[in-house]
Amino acid sequence: MAEYKSFKPDWAPDEKDDAFACSVMDGINGIKDTTVGNLNPEYAKGRRKPICRRKMEVDDYVKGVSEGNRMILSRAITLIESNNPAHFSKSQQVLQKLLPRTGKALRIGVTGVPGAGKSTIIETFGNMLCDSGHKVAVLTVDPTSSVTKGSILGDKTRMGTLSRNPSAFIRPSPAGGTLGGVARKSRETMLMCEAAGYDTIIIETVGVGQSEITVRSMVDFFMLVVLTGAGDELQGIKKGIMELADAIVINKADGDNLLRAKVSRGEYERMIEYIRPATEGWETHAYLCSALKKTGLTELWDVIKIFVKVTKQKGSFQRRRDNQLLDWVHSMIDEHLHNLFFDDPVITGRMPEVRNAVLAGKISPTQAVGELIRLFDVERAAKRRVDLFEPTK
Repeated sequence: MAEYKSFKPDWAPDEKDDAFACSVMDGINGIKDTTVGNLNPEYAKGRRKPICRRKMEVDDYVKGVSEGNRMILSRAITLIESNNPAHFSKSQQVLQKLLPRTGKALRIGVTGVPGAGKSTIIETFGNMLCDSGHKVAVLTVDPTSSVTKGSILGDKTRMGTLSRNPSAFIRPSPAGGTLGGVARKSRETMLMCEAAGYDTIIIETVGVGQSEITVRSMVDFFMLVVLTGAGDELQGIKKGIMELADAIVINKADGDNLLRAKVSRGEYERMIEYIRPATEGWETHAYLCSALKKTGLTELWDVIKIFVKVTKQKGSFQRRRDNQLLDWVHSMIDEHLHNLFFDDPVITGRMPEVRNAVLAGKISPTQAVGELIRLFDVERAAKRRVDLFEPTK
């Protein structure tokens, strides 16, 4: 075998280093050969077949997730995110068996305009919680391009120190065109992380408008991160985001910006007086913090702990979770009926004709909808009659 020669860049460390989020590894099976780069020459000569990952069964996923195995947890989440019908069925079986282990974690939502410092706050906050003995899972949603359908999924890079913390788990997911990128898959991913033993789940929104409403329906405590002097005050009121927040966090309150941040805090406090509280029995307030200087985050965690204690005593904590479960059921029914309608062969056959009639001005959109619904009702009724009189096998 030829003598090994390293092709790694000059900046890469020889050994694993905490200053880097990644490291240069050896080739397949640790065999190095300059004739084929870092590829095992046995594979290059065709003498051995590549080793495929063993197909995991439902009990394998359940056992691995229950034991906190991060690799199996990642594969279980991939199963949830898959659009393959077989994967969907298996993921539901896994979730069903893991349900008794869920529901014990504190769920925190973080939103704010791009550039407000959400990822920096989450990283500093997450490291602080891990250092105090907590296990933290961070679920981030990256916007999906409407042109290429791709996502950068760069949150693990932005949260370099937290991603290397053994008590933390970061899972970036593409928005995939869904409203704000969070729906059934994000909810089930959250449950999977809870089953793996993570006691604090942090969900970061895309921060583009309507995603906040979806995240609010998934979490216990909702945090709005704002900047000083960036027009967030008016934008927050116009979009109604402040009505959803349990805490308004003014980030980057350090250095020359500290005085302006204190002024903004007073402005937000005055605005909050005219807004109905987001959570029954809890008063929303504005807080200062600096993720860069690591100030104000300990006080923010104290606020969250008081929130949990107060809302549990008043019963609003459990009522919110119960309502969230029912909303989840209703949203999945809506999605199922939507797919049932548009996948129906009678509707797909009739749709082009109805669409052309609407565009030609022959019928109104309301008449078109009425015609399609009538066809759908007739077709489903006919199927029910056939099933009713069909002989039992």
